[in-house]
Amino acid sequence: MLGALLCLLVSGAPAMAAEDNAITSINANQQGSNVIVKISFKRPLATQPTAFAVISPARIAFDFIGVGNATGKTSQDISMGDVRNVVVAQADDRSRLVFNLKRSLSYATAMDGNSLIVTIDGSGGLATPVNAAGMPVRPAAAAAAPVAAAPAPAALLNGKPALRDIDFRRGTAGEGRVVIDLPNTQVGVDVRQQGQTIVVDFLKTSLPDVLRRKLDVGDFGTPVKTITTVTQGENVRMIIEPKGLWEQSAYQSDSQLVIEVKPIKEDPNKLAQGAQGYRGDKLSLNFQNVEVRSVLQVIADFTGLNIITSDTVGGNLTLRLKDVPWDQALDIVMQAKGLDMRKNGSVIWIAPKDELLTKEKLELEQRSQIAELEPLRTESFQLNYQKAEAFKKVFGIDDAGSGGKKNSILSNRGSAVIDPRTNQLFVTDTPTILQNIRNLVQKIDIASRQVLIEARMVEANDGFSRNLGAKLGFGFNGKNVTAGGTQTATASTGTLPIIGGNSVNLPANPSTGTAGSLALTLFNSAASKFISLELSALEADGQGKIISSPRVVTADQQKALIEQGVEIPYQNATSSGATSVEFKKANLKLEVVPQITPDGNVILTVDVTNDSVGATVPGGVAINTKHVQTQVQVENGGTVVIGGIYTQTISNDITKVPLLGDIPVLGYLFKQTAVVNKRTELLIFLTPKIVIDRLAGH
Repeated sequence: MLGALLCLLVSGAPAMAAEDNAITSINANQQGSNVIVKISFKRPLATQPTAFAVISPARIAFDFIGVGNATGKTSQDISMGDVRNVVVAQADDRSRLVFNLKRSLSYATAMDGNSLIVTIDGSGGLATPVNAAGMPVRPAAAAAAPVAAAPAPAALLNGKPALRDIDFRRGTAGEGRVVIDLPNTQVGVDVRQQGQTIVVDFLKTSLPDVLRRKLDVGDFGTPVKTITTVTQGENVRMIIEPKGLWEQSAYQSDSQLVIEVKPIKEDPNKLAQGAQGYRGDKLSLNFQNVEVRSVLQVIADFTGLNIITSDTVGGNLTLRLKDVPWDQALDIVMQAKGLDMRKNGSVIWIAPKDELLTKEKLELEQRSQIAELEPLRTESFQLNYQKAEAFKKVFGIDDAGSGGKKNSILSNRGSAVIDPRTNQLFVTDTPTILQNIRNLVQKIDIASRQVLIEARMVEANDGFSRNLGAKLGFGFNGKNVTAGGTQTATASTGTLPIIGGNSVNLPANPSTGTAGSLALTLFNSAASKFISLELSALEADGQGKIISSPRVVTADQQKALIEQGVEIPYQNATSSGATSVEFKKANLKLEVVPQITPDGNVILTVDVTNDSVGATVPGGVAINTKHVQTQVQVENGGTVVIGGIYTQTISNDITKVPLLGDIPVLGYLFKQTAVVNKRTELLIFLTPKIVIDRLAGH
């Protein structure tokens, strides 16, 4: 329908030969929320016009058979209430009159002599026909010559007309069609797109309980996923949720409203897809060697925009477009003729590209000259959250305090003074630069969000050690002397010497605690000889955990440091030969830099160092180092575990008596074994929590 309308506008066809009536004038006035439009003709209409409404974009159209256009123009601005303008198109033996609306509204018509009175109800309710004086038409008169058919009786629910039915169908091209049976033809409907959903409001209507539901139509293979219909105040709201790339259109036939959602196939050669591309109303153009200025005028009449063309825009154009958005058609025309545009509100200025660039260059040069002559002003800026020294780079001030103009926001004549004591900025520059600095301070000088970081450092030890040993003593019954608990024998008795009370002394040497022991003495009936055997054994299996749980609060993107350990002194020789005492750190250190993401998560840049005291070397003390550096993303209040610092020590030491320790079975009485298997792992548990600003809740 819209394409046919524009074809009528641009076809350039002469007035119909069989013209016997014509539109002479169109006048509009506003009565309350209603807009009353009076369409005058040369003589009364012989036949009633055909009328129809378009939901999206909102339009009301009338077709007059055998009627021409004698107004001398193709469009007329109304700008009353929700009525933008009216467009008149003529072709062959008919004329079409189209009202462009801001939203879909109901209308009513009535004849009054040589005039057709159109009443557009801006309240959203049912329109009532009126005559030229603005008085309601009596039922008899309305029945005698109304153009719009009387609304069919509708079922009432809570005193308001109720929707009759809601249905969903799949089209042959994969489009989804939502079909709504309205109570009558005069129900106000508002169809609009909100984000990735389609919202339909049925004004001053009610919804039966059987239709108050959510339809899941995702299995139909169309872009439509769900259709939800609910009551909202005095209206009924329908929310259509599509998926993928799509476009929607709506049209009404009698009391049936159809909302169609078509899928859009992605074109790899097109930069913008779907809703990200052209959004203008569709039109059709058919030109044969027509002036470019005339084409631009047609687009201006269709859109209602104010298009100003430069005097240098000229030439002719042959163009044929069918059902394309008007903004795409405008781009095609400008690309074909080397034009460009600049938009300011509802005004579009179109000129050759070189002309626009030259004009903008001159404007910049003029602004630069004005800035050189503009008076200087001084203004102070009090900083509340940021430090004044942070603006040194903004003003091009180096650490020495000198102010160069390179990479500075100040003009060539501007200057700035930073006062760290009061945390203020004193700037002298043009009013334009001062406004830029004011905007910059307003955006930067804000309170930083803070993050509470809870760290739990766990060092897990899993160790196993086993020590076995033996003590064996033997001797003769002689004269023994006990001194201090140590048994000795004098050489004069001829007995064998006993060392420490045992000839073999290989006891168990546990790393911790005292080893258990077993003593065995073998002797004869006379007890003249004896053998003392002492066995000891130790087996230890233990696990240990050292837990540190520090907490720290830091600002967004500011480093937090947690450190615990010792500093080891050592002597260091200088170049002069003297020595000085310096220190090495053997610490467990955790550095975290949090970054709050827009979706409420936290990115942590983590640096963990676990140093310990090592062996002593001639130059000092060695430092055993364990280091992990990583970056992770964690949800607010979540916990991430960082591990991998893992060490394992395995040793198997044997001390034995030569030859005797190698005897099977009995050799265990003459040797000592020590097996150590120790594993250690450092685990870091980090839990970031975003601190909620107290002032945000007020």
